[in-house]
Amino acid sequence: MQSSISLSLSSPSPTARSHARSVVASNYSLVPRSLRFCGLRREVYSLQSSNSSRLAAARPSHKVTASLLSNGAPSTEFDYDLVIIGAGVGGHGAALHAGLKTAIIEGDVIGGTCVNRGCVPSKALLAVSGRMRELQNEHHMKAFGLQVAAAGYDRQAVADHASNLASKIRSNLTNSLKALGVDILTGVGTILGPQKVKYGTDNVITAKDIIIATGSVPMVPKGIEVDGKTVITSDHALKLEFVPDWIAIVGSGYIGLEFSDVYTALGSEVTFVEALDQLMPGFDPEIGKLAQRVLINPRKIDYHTGVFASKITPAKDGKPVTIELVDAKTKELKDTLEVDAALIATGRAPHTKGLGLENINVETQRGFVPVDERMHVIDANGKLVPHLYCIGDANGKMMLAHAASAQGISVVEQVSGKDHVLNHLSIPAACFTHPEISFVGLTEPQAREKAEKEGFEISVAKTSFKANTKALAENEGEGLAKLIYRPDTGEILGVHIFGLHAADLIHEASNAIAMGSRIQDIKYAVHAHPTLSEVLDELFKSAKVKHNISSPVGEAVAV
Repeated sequence: MQSSISLSLSSPSPTARSHARSVVASNYSLVPRSLRFCGLRREVYSLQSSNSSRLAAARPSHKVTASLLSNGAPSTEFDYDLVIIGAGVGGHGAALHAGLKTAIIEGDVIGGTCVNRGCVPSKALLAVSGRMRELQNEHHMKAFGLQVAAAGYDRQAVADHASNLASKIRSNLTNSLKALGVDILTGVGTILGPQKVKYGTDNVITAKDIIIATGSVPMVPKGIEVDGKTVITSDHALKLEFVPDWIAIVGSGYIGLEFSDVYTALGSEVTFVEALDQLMPGFDPEIGKLAQRVLINPRKIDYHTGVFASKITPAKDGKPVTIELVDAKTKELKDTLEVDAALIATGRAPHTKGLGLENINVETQRGFVPVDERMHVIDANGKLVPHLYCIGDANGKMMLAHAASAQGISVVEQVSGKDHVLNHLSIPAACFTHPEISFVGLTEPQAREKAEKEGFEISVAKTSFKANTKALAENEGEGLAKLIYRPDTGEILGVHIFGLHAADLIHEASNAIAMGSRIQDIKYAVHAHPTLSEVLDELFKSAKVKHNISSPVGEAVAV
């Protein structure tokens, strides 16, 4: 599927997980334990043992030891309590939460994909595209009584804004690690065996627990030749070395949509190439249709759906980039495009080669490291590998930076003796177009499928941004919020938002799911007026729950 959506709510190894449960049972005893659990269940049985080429050329390895000693006392048996391979958002989040004698190994630069080639620089470019859209919209400006001359931009200054932001955040992350006494070890990390890691050429360290957090890289399908100039991935596009007159974007998920927002704001024409029969296949269909009406149809964007880009050849000797399109079902040639540039936004692939997994009998599945619900690595025999965890894009559960960080924190809770299971259905996702798209939980088709399988009803409530005072004051009434829930219990199954600041608004819903709150628990919450948050307020109030039974609340406090 040529889409930039790389999101899975389950482990890439359900067979291995199932096998693990049966195999592990003979070696572990089940002990009931109260969990710090995000909204799925209050108590589960925990397991207690009865037997007590990511970089082609790595930089020379070296060690940066923080001057502060707040990172815990060194273990007498191991060099470190915790070693994290990969200093992206996931590894960084785990290291900051640890409070243990910790080292983090990085073969490239601190911050990983998100900070250097993903979330951070892309938001800088999107900030520019948002300003440009507003300035270019004469009708919008006149509605405010404003007169603005023709808007223009300096390409290099825009590119510098993105680069400078990445540098600043990277520096902040590095300083935060040092401030907490985390040792930064530079070099490619390789697992040599149980609780033993090599970094750089020949540096070997031991650790009580190890977390794999190596992230992902852009996925490039076969037949596509990337030259980094006219055929590019998101890594290249974020440098904004040029703005083509016409660019084809292969994949219409998060990455493709966001870059279409940037390029069209800067004057490019865009053609989407999508393997599935509809654009934005990872979003709730109703939200996707509305988003297409606002984000695609009025702009200089056309699209081809149900086709693969079977071959892409970079521009050369005065000839344009050529793209051969084949029918996704019949594989017959349907069309050939000639464009100035092509952006490959078909998702991301796990960055796990050369990790040394064969030394601990772990086999990847489509490149992903198999893990259980506690991010514990599973070996080829279906058994848990002691003291080894994998978080973030490398395990494929949910390929989002904040999901990686949440998984890392969950693992740290476990190695610190506090069992914790992360509810991935409570993790929000966002697409930072103008306006934005966000969601948490299930789409309506997913919820209906679940309801039919488990024998319950679902209901849907909706609220328009056109009824929100703040949105109208901003002249941004285009938008919709959608709630999918169980009318018998008030359980929130999913929330989807398209509109102004949707990425910020979604957290009220995601936190409610994480805390296990029901609609009847939160529908009487008070929201400041006039604010965009009232979109969610009206959404929850409009839901009809059959049994209005709420959770106990604390006594009112006189003020």
